Amino acid sequence: MSQINETDCRCNVAEIRKQMPRDSEMQRLADFFTVMGDSTRVQIIAALRISELCVSDLAGLLSLSDSAISHQLRILRQSNLVKSRRDGKFIYYSLADDHVVEIYDVGKDHINE
Repeated sequence: MSQINETDCRCNVAEIRKQMPRDSEMQRLADFFTVMGDSTRVQIIAALRISELCVSDLAGLLSLSDSAISHQLRILRQSNLVKSRRDGKFIYYSLADDHVVEIYDVGKDHINE
């Protein structure tokens, strides 16, 4: 059995390799999809897609503890998917930007095709 090398294919593998993202960018993208791969975090994103909410509102909505919601929000904040603002003693969370809305919407559209 012979090996196939870059010159055996019709496409130019070397040119495609040049256009591929760097390893560090690929790792960040994989980390992003890992964060998005948790159903609780996706539920939080779905809720924040509708309205800004505080931890206790999210906990009640998703039937989870404040602690569990706070843990997931911390991960989402570290990944720049949600942002927060303080209003008195409450911290309200919302989606970080329109990209998060678009990613959620495209993913939802894709699974419902």
